[in-house]
Amino acid sequence: MLAVNLDWNPRIMLLGFVSYNNPWIHFKRTSDEHILYVIVCGELHIREEGRAFKLQAGDVLLLEPGMEHEGLEMNVCDYYFIHFKHPDISSVIVDDPESFAHAFFREDQEHDKNNSCCISKYFSLQNKASLSQILGVLNEMLQLYRRKNYNQGLIALKLSELFIRLSRENMLAVLQKTRQRQTKSIVMAYELLDYIHQRYPSKITSETIERDFKCNFDYLNRTFNKLAGYSIAYYVNKVRIDRSRELLATTNLSVGEIARHVGFADVYHFSKVFKKYAGVSPTSYYIKNQ
Repeated sequence: MLAVNLDWNPRIMLLGFVSYNNPWIHFKRTSDEHILYVIVCGELHIREEGRAFKLQAGDVLLLEPGMEHEGLEMNVCDYYFIHFKHPDISSVIVDDPESFAHAFFREDQEHDKNNSCCISKYFSLQNKASLSQILGVLNEMLQLYRRKNYNQGLIALKLSELFIRLSRENMLAVLQKTRQRQTKSIVMAYELLDYIHQRYPSKITSETIERDFKCNFDYLNRTFNKLAGYSIAYYVNKVRIDRSRELLATTNLSVGEIARHVGFADVYHFSKVFKKYAGVSPTSYYIKNQ
């Protein structure tokens, strides 16, 4: 896998979308930049330093600088490409991808402390809704790039956002490969972990979870408890309180504003839950960390 340090912004060198309606083969070259490909349709056959890739719709490939790559056969293909430079992308040896993905969704990996995200060099975006969202981000980046004199910094931030999205989808793809060795509910519980971290500012209830996951809440809650060590309700509050601690320590937002930011409509209920999890009131925590 490749670890991208998000403390550094990438520098976009070239960004575009190509549509080859007639069969085409990629030319041979060695680039001094990273090149990200996301395939929309068709096939792209390419080789990098002797390793061959057959890219199809939804596939993602990150070519590395200093390595020769060339096309292998002619095909029609539509894809987005981004040439960029980044000061800190490094290879990470992952002996157990499944455990690595599990730790990612529990947010207990060591690399998180360094504000990095990890993606495989090559993987497939299997969820159609997620693929659609990522293609939307790419299209937005392309529109900004066409006015690049004004938007270089924003495009760089959008690429960092794209890395995060791709990292999440990559980890889900790793877990999907183990579906045959796991029950459907276990895979769903991992998806729920990601769901909570993305949607904690919104209202999350047993009804919304049953609607979005199309399953029985009590059954999923038991599976989730085995996986995370907490009930769903406890974990939702844990994520919210962890985020509120960050906001109390790093911003001047009021307690009421922070409560709303992390998903509590009632500031008094927020204060009660915060004290239960943190051991002190939000105000005391703020004073202590200033």
